Amino acid sequence: MNYADWIAVDWGTSHLRAWAMQADGSVKVEARSDDGMARMTSAQAFQPALLSLIEPWLGARPMPVLACGMIGSRQGWSEAPYIAVPAKPSALAPHRVSGTDPRIRLFIQPGLSQSKPSADVMRGEETQIAGFLADTPEFDGVICLPGTHTKWVHISAGEVVSFQTYMTGEMFDLLSRQSVLRHCLAADGLAADAFDAALSETLSRPEKIAQMMFSIRAESVLAGLEPDAARARLSGLLIGAELAAAKPYWLGQNVAVVGAPLLVDLYARALESQGVFVSRSPADALTLKGLTAVYHSMSETIA
Repeated sequence: MNYADWIAVDWGTSHLRAWAMQADGSVKVEARSDDGMARMTSAQAFQPALLSLIEPWLGARPMPVLACGMIGSRQGWSEAPYIAVPAKPSALAPHRVSGTDPRIRLFIQPGLSQSKPSADVMRGEETQIAGFLADTPEFDGVICLPGTHTKWVHISAGEVVSFQTYMTGEMFDLLSRQSVLRHCLAADGLAADAFDAALSETLSRPEKIAQMMFSIRAESVLAGLEPDAARARLSGLLIGAELAAAKPYWLGQNVAVVGAPLLVDLYARALESQGVFVSRSPADALTLKGLTAVYHSMSETIA
């Protein structure tokens, strides 16, 4: 007998999480490690990392394993080709990986792509969207998924219609760690008034963002701008520029913000300042709900 009916896996850049699942969608046990894709030296390194986590759950028959995230990228275990939008996130045909340990049958959730109006891709977020729609199947509007690469996703009739990606999180990380601004920013914390003021400035004049960012350095030198206010100002400028560019996605729309709680609160604060009604959802639970929705949608193929 197998320990579970199937196994769900979320394999990101920095982490690996697995859940032993029952057929009814309940979790028997969870395991995690730091063996994210960034630590894998080759495609051959993925299977030992996974087996070290899930081997106690395997039994006599091949275990269905459904995975999402960077495991399906070109640098992952096996590339799962992107599916072009419009597409229903819970109904994407998982990519079967051959040549695995005979005790497992591995399937990888594909990402989404679009070629027009601008080229874009997502991998991993489509599973969170599937989880969100499993909870709120009638949702029509826009889902914002803030992170290293923030996604703005138009949802209609249960499908991803279009999306846009912004490198806001990565830009903040690079600027705060490697630019001249690193000398004047606090390591954490948020000065709300400074964030709000910077957000308003860059929403009004997004073309001036490069000049506005250097003014953080100048104010720190000349006027003693506090480090937490400097950090909040940089965050407000970058998110404001993103909101200015993404305005067609959120203006007059129902918007759900999905992600880590601190980022969700920050984006929701920015949107609410523009009169947008925002719902908030943590991303962690939605990944597992999305994998479960995909498993039940494709159970005849996967099981």
